[in-house]
Amino acid sequence: MSAAHGENLSNSRHLLAATPHPMVMRSPYCYSHWLLRSEWAVPNSSNQATSSETAMNWHASSLENLRRIFVDGFTARDIAEPLASFDASTPAAAILALAQAKDFDVVGIRDQGHVIGYVTREELDTCSGDAPIHPLEEATVISDSAALSDVIVRLKDAPRLFMRTLGAIHGIVTQSDLQKPAVRMWLFGMVTLVEMRMSRLIEQLCPAESWKQFLSEGRLEKAAALLEERRRRSQNLALLDCLQFADKVQIVARNDAIRSLTRFASRREVEKVCTALENLRNSLAHAQDIITNDWPTIVMLAGDLDGVLAGTNDVQQALGEGG
Repeated sequence: MSAAHGENLSNSRHLLAATPHPMVMRSPYCYSHWLLRSEWAVPNSSNQATSSETAMNWHASSLENLRRIFVDGFTARDIAEPLASFDASTPAAAILALAQAKDFDVVGIRDQGHVIGYVTREELDTCSGDAPIHPLEEATVISDSAALSDVIVRLKDAPRLFMRTLGAIHGIVTQSDLQKPAVRMWLFGMVTLVEMRMSRLIEQLCPAESWKQFLSEGRLEKAAALLEERRRRSQNLALLDCLQFADKVQIVARNDAIRSLTRFASRREVEKVCTALENLRNSLAHAQDIITNDWPTIVMLAGDLDGVLAGTNDVQQALGEGG
């Protein structure tokens, strides 16, 4: 069930965190609208949907609400599986038979009705007598209300975690459980926030579309073609709305004024981390395996949850947030 952890990207400082961008309200992606629950400024009487007129009021209370969604809204109980368990007196052969039939890698061992340890199917398959019982260690036990970010970080160093509910062990979580819809929603939301923050920084610090200088003619032509098509469908958008994730990464990486506000030390660092984020987003969007190749990125997001949600102080000040 375990996957290669790979190099942890968390040493790339805090991520370029994201908060909602006003363009999202004019886009067809209603998921982002649900996710953010933000406060919006009322446009002026001209009713023209320019980015500056629909600028967001992103206050400390809104950041706290967003943090509550990502911390309290996704927990261990959303992804845990029931832990099959047996009395300590059960013969190893009987335990093995059920583990093989149900494809369980691990089963619990009970004493006086409470799970006090576990055995693995591999050990049951090779032992000649009683299977060795591994006692539960507190480091591998989590509450059913544990935040998903905490679960991910702890799974970095443990192949499995046992979930405690009402004082007793009833569930188990492994890396394979991170493929479930709840985790995918949580991760997609995190990557979306990162992209939104990039959009807002570009909009605020590159007036009059001065960001164009950082993109090739080919990329600009593709964005312009997409803008024309969307306007044909009566979508009131700006050219910035039609940039791809990779385009925004290039702008942030090459614009010293923007990059200096973040915790990225170099253009290469921006590109490395954001390329990993884009790969994760593509895996999520196409329902692909997110553990084998994207595990280091997932750990990075989970380990820097507050950084993703709030951003650096310099970024918050530049965007008028947090006050």
